[in-house]
Amino acid sequence: MSHVEETGDRAAGMLRLRRAGRVIVLDPEDRVLLFRYDDGPPNGRHWCTPGGGLDDGEDYAAGARRELAEETGWTDVPLGPEVHERTLTMEYADAIVRQHERFFTARVEVACRHLGEVAAMHLSDGIAAWRWWTLAEMDASDEVIWPPGLADLIRGLTG
Repeated sequence: MSHVEETGDRAAGMLRLRRAGRVIVLDPEDRVLLFRYDDGPPNGRHWCTPGGGLDDGEDYAAGARRELAEETGWTDVPLGPEVHERTLTMEYADAIVRQHERFFTARVEVACRHLGEVAAMHLSDGIAAWRWWTLAEMDASDEVIWPPGLADLIRGLTG
């Protein structure tokens, strides 16, 4: 499992810690599902995997599983192993937080599977768009993709 610490700032240790579970969802052709957020600074416009903050008493896997269901409408996708973690400083709910994320894998059996009835949830959560990305598309894109190096991480998983 890889680990990236993206904040070396001493002040970051004084920020509120937000724990988050995220899911790298792959289809049969190893395309990855990403959501786009059109945030203002400091986060900015970026694409990222499904996931989000943990509820009280929730572990990372349970939070990742719940977030995947909430953001995709899929309740039939089993969660795979934890494969990556990172800590970053970002804005959440109008405050700067130090977010620790753990990433799990998941596979869907249908290529470019469509999402369930989640439009209202996406609107309330600020998800502006979603799409399936090939690794080559991620490599060639100028878009910001979180976590950095996601295409290479997936290559390492799919060998």
